[in-house]
Amino acid sequence: MREYDSFQAFWPFYLGQHAKPATRTLHYFGSTLAPAYLLWVILSQTWWGLLALPVAGYLFPWIAHALIERNKPATWTYPLWSLMGDYKMFGLFLTGKLDAELRACGITDGEAPKEA
Repeated sequence: MREYDSFQAFWPFYLGQHAKPATRTLHYFGSTLAPAYLLWVILSQTWWGLLALPVAGYLFPWIAHALIERNKPATWTYPLWSLMGDYKMFGLFLTGKLDAELRACGITDGEAPKEA
């Protein structure tokens, strides 16, 4: 994997790792489940539940990478930028701007551009 020195440089790579709509859908599920679960932990004061927070947020996305996208999750190399990417991608989806962003990054029909 190429090394990135900024989130701006990382972003097109991140989107390419999420080219297939089913992968993105499972990411949206994790991006919704994690804050909902965190809210439950806080409201119920079930502090041991914090241990399962990463599972709530990342189980479905990692399944998507293994079974759908068939690539290594960017989280393992760029954890903070990957988390930022998750929510940026989700926000663009919710506002109807994701398709334009995918096209701008050369991602069409569920296929990421091939790296040279």
